[in-house]
Amino acid sequence: MRGQDLYQFKAFCAIVEHGSFIRASAHLGLSASALSQIVKELEDRLDTRLFNRTTRSVSMTHAGSLLYDRIEPALSVLETVGVELATNDGRISGLLRLNASRIAATIYLAPILAGFMRDYPDVTVDVVVEDRLIDMVGGGFDAGIRLGEKLQMDMIAVPLSGDLQMKVVGSPAYLARHGTPIHPADLADHRCLCYRNPSDNSPYRWEFERREERREILVSGPIIVDEPAMLPQLALEGIGLAYQFSHQVDAQIASGALVQILEGWTPPFPGFYIYYPSRRQMLPALRAFIDYVKQW
Repeated sequence: MRGQDLYQFKAFCAIVEHGSFIRASAHLGLSASALSQIVKELEDRLDTRLFNRTTRSVSMTHAGSLLYDRIEPALSVLETVGVELATNDGRISGLLRLNASRIAATIYLAPILAGFMRDYPDVTVDVVVEDRLIDMVGGGFDAGIRLGEKLQMDMIAVPLSGDLQMKVVGSPAYLARHGTPIHPADLADHRCLCYRNPSDNSPYRWEFERREERREILVSGPIIVDEPAMLPQLALEGIGLAYQFSHQVDAQIASGALVQILEGWTPPFPGFYIYYPSRRQMLPALRAFIDYVKQW
């Protein structure tokens, strides 16, 4: 493989992993136009289109997906071997520092770490759990776990949870007393169970979307908390309405203890991702962890 071919493939993978030309170009240190030209040259050489592009999004074609599945493992092996040769030690060991939000750590990271640490007993994992956004590189972390909408532009991102969904719920007793909202604006007349934004301590605005209409509602109610896991129990007791991840309330909805409202206003959205600064000179422990996550 010629050097130019390899660089084109790496550029292609960067676009896939970052989810946009802008993020990938920032990561590679290129202009967006230069990166577009590299992809065009690769598409011309392969005589096939690799991406479907609009002004707002980019997605792989079927051919692009096949190409990524074939070449990404090979590029990963090349990079891992390079790091191992540079350290003169092929054993997977060392310290892996991770930063994650509370929900990501408890629901997704903990089950992954159990198997990973059995497979790689020489790796020591240091996990810091905090909901506020941090400077991952400045904080000395190797990787972090955050919602896709909160990722920094120059990061590589690996899907962890798949799409997620928020749900507005209330108890049958509460809805019988106060009525059922049919539009997000109706929440102004309801007692809502509020969650404090960890970044600036402001009340979190409930987000809604239906077709072309988007709303961010600053709700109010009898309580505001730092820990949203408290709120489903309060909703069950009829204290007010809660806005929660589906996994926090699905069981109670299925049993009838809680009722979902405003269903058409909370579509799925990109979930949690593991993100890290660069695949260049990646430590073997981090590469092993990323590969394990992809398999998991």
